[in-house]
Amino acid sequence: MNFDSGKATKTLLCGLFAAGLLTACGGDSDSDSDTGGNPEPQRAQDSRSFSINEASLPFDETDISGHDNADRWWGVRPSGAGYRIEVPVNWNGMLVMYAHGYRGEGQTLTVSNPSIRQWLLDNGYAWAASSYSTNYYDVRAGVEDTNELALAFNDIAEAEGRTLATPTKIYITGHSMGGHVTAAAIEQETYATANNHVEYDGAVPMCGVVADTFEFQYLARVTMAAQHLAHFENPDAPPLNGIPASNFDLDAINAVVWETPPTLTTLGVPSEAGEKMQALVRNLSGGQRPLADTGFRTYYWGVVMGTGGRGGDVNGILAGNLTGNAGVTYQFDNFPPLTAEEQAFNDTILRVEGDPSANPRRDDGLRWIPVINGEFTIPVVSLQGLGDLYVPFRHGQLYRERAEDNGNGGWLVQRAIRSPGHCDYTLAEQETAFADMIDWEQNQNKPAGDDFLTPSTVAADTFGCAFSTNASGDDEAAVQATRPSAMAACVP
Repeated sequence: MNFDSGKATKTLLCGLFAAGLLTACGGDSDSDSDTGGNPEPQRAQDSRSFSINEASLPFDETDISGHDNADRWWGVRPSGAGYRIEVPVNWNGMLVMYAHGYRGEGQTLTVSNPSIRQWLLDNGYAWAASSYSTNYYDVRAGVEDTNELALAFNDIAEAEGRTLATPTKIYITGHSMGGHVTAAAIEQETYATANNHVEYDGAVPMCGVVADTFEFQYLARVTMAAQHLAHFENPDAPPLNGIPASNFDLDAINAVVWETPPTLTTLGVPSEAGEKMQALVRNLSGGQRPLADTGFRTYYWGVVMGTGGRGGDVNGILAGNLTGNAGVTYQFDNFPPLTAEEQAFNDTILRVEGDPSANPRRDDGLRWIPVINGEFTIPVVSLQGLGDLYVPFRHGQLYRERAEDNGNGGWLVQRAIRSPGHCDYTLAEQETAFADMIDWEQNQNKPAGDDFLTPSTVAADTFGCAFSTNASGDDEAAVQATRPSAMAACVP
């Protein structure tokens, strides 16, 4: 295949780009229905092993105040997942499950405390969190292990010497991949197919992958565009072939895209070609909006490029190849029709046909990547960052569209947060979102939210001001450093 001879097409995407990512391709499923008793396709994830360092499980009250006498329990479940549970003395009878974010590809499992831990205890809520029994992007394990822990709550308490009533309410919240766990856990398909069945009363996904597999389509399309732009602007840079992984050349990409690349502490300065990439990413990630370009110039550029698109099989979570860019229109500005340069870019980029049936419904429980169809009937308050390059704002738009298409839009309140990075929210934003969801669920006071779908609204300079706050001394240093400029357009 000659890279420069018109529209190139590949039907498989195996281990897209990034050196060190899995490149093996398994058999594809041939439909979006149950497997019907056919032999189970083998995934790389099926042969991996993980373990918890039990010494890491104990936790204390050093980062909270006023709850020295709360019960704190930890241990390992039969699945191999570690857990933590905290129950205040004045427990209100309700339980909050916390779902953590992506933990990478190591073997060691870890548990995280919820960011709103102090608020939960102050208001009488017990909380529980699982490490999950696997790492990688295994949302199926995240949902099942979180649900299993919720179901075991009373037995664990009894074994620890405290007899508790069955929780009157169970809520769920989580960040990033944990936002995917949160949103998937309340879907009708999950209720129908999960091995561990829990029906939640309310949910708060934060910076979440709330459009499920769109995340991997987005990562593939952005990383493919970056490699193609490098060659498009500089023919000496490697052309985009997709296979093998060594064709992805981040140094060549950065040489074209940046005058000064971003670092952990400084924003990058794009070149003239980089401004084209910036606009291209803006369009793919949710359209014209405040902080979109700031997000592009953060160190999350390197995080996104480092994924290499996660591979067509999402690094072995699937047995087939899901992702592709067939039919995607790449633009260097916000205005159709395509310019001659944009047309040339689209005509010459490698086209990869993804396979949606790589993530079928299964007869042994949840899909490998659980879906979020917008089929839920409980209060949901969801937060999405405007500048987030890693889990982009487009997730929130698709979540709204799916909920509306299924007649459930009235159950979804969304808030745009003026943050330039990923999950860089203030504690006030997170606590308010959870408190508002609780007030809605318990007192029928539906909170206000933002309109994610009207382009002129989203593009306004003050979009996101309504529910974003300035940082306080309790917030992480990165939030304190970036929030003043992010809030500059907002009326005091």
